[in-house]
Amino acid sequence: MLFYLFESLTRHFSFFNVFHYITLRGILGVLTALTISFWIGPTTIRHLGFRQLGQTVRKDGPQSHLSKAGTPTMGGALILIAIFVATLLWADLSNRFVWAVLFSTATFGVIGWVDDYKKIINKDPRGIGAKAKFFWQTVSALITAIFLYSTTKVSAETALIVPVFKNIIIPLGPVYILLAYFVIVGSSNAVNLTDGLDGLAIMPTVMVAGALGIFAYVMGHLKFSVYLGFPYIPGAGEMLIFCGAIVGAGLGFLWFNTYPAMVFMGDIGALALGAALGTIAVVVRQEIVLFIMGGIFVMETVSVMLQVASFKLTGKRIFRMAPLHHHFELKGWPEPRVIVRFWIISLILVLIGLATLKIR
Repeated sequence: MLFYLFESLTRHFSFFNVFHYITLRGILGVLTALTISFWIGPTTIRHLGFRQLGQTVRKDGPQSHLSKAGTPTMGGALILIAIFVATLLWADLSNRFVWAVLFSTATFGVIGWVDDYKKIINKDPRGIGAKAKFFWQTVSALITAIFLYSTTKVSAETALIVPVFKNIIIPLGPVYILLAYFVIVGSSNAVNLTDGLDGLAIMPTVMVAGALGIFAYVMGHLKFSVYLGFPYIPGAGEMLIFCGAIVGAGLGFLWFNTYPAMVFMGDIGALALGAALGTIAVVVRQEIVLFIMGGIFVMETVSVMLQVASFKLTGKRIFRMAPLHHHFELKGWPEPRVIVRFWIISLILVLIGLATLKIR
């Protein structure tokens, strides 16, 4: 909205030309989302507490988590408000990629909101149930994938880019829809599984979003994309504003979510943020790099899959408890140690992902 206001003002004041630069609008997106998070955070937390929208804790989980019962949850609403306001203010709303990621984030957020609400009202950690959740995730992800495929303007938008190998670009055709679907749904559920400790999921999300913002800027900039050996995708650069909004909103939320947490993200935040990361990765054609940079999310998901498979096949568990962060808790690691060490691993993986920009 402000983008269009300043664009109209450029006819009279040349100073406002500066707002055409995606980098400036990306920075403003970070600052706007951060400011909104700080501004409405305390009120949101008080409101959630007043409504008794408190966390339901698994009885079979680590005993240290029992003290967290009743802590306000659904704090992901705070993140989404900050992201949406910042994006609507600073992004070019004529860009189809912006609306695709807004749709994906919003619909997964609604799924998470319903799931959280049912958990709280029914006092049942299962929420709406796995089948219903997966069905609606599938509907949202397929709509997003089909929209992106049907509005393709250049062939690079539906090609698989292999990191490091500059000349390996695989045309996917309709298979693109299937890949996009799996990336969006998989990323959403992976972030959700990781969201089990105070601040554990949000910081890796911030780091991955920041890195994807850099990829978006490169892919959407003709000179930089050619120089670094990437195909140019017109309009992809606008994802930098959305990524900046995630960074700002995430850091603002971390202020309240850091150990010991005053509020939890809930599925409304985790499912939406995971879907957002997956959609951005699909837009900027960096699905494989997302797999690398989001390694913490991948490890958490794989630990659950291995645990379930092992127990069904052999009757034995590989980990003391899944997802993986609970395994280390039950080994005696204090919660802050688990969180910070996972953050460090995430930072290393993000840097490896960013290195693929130049190592080609």
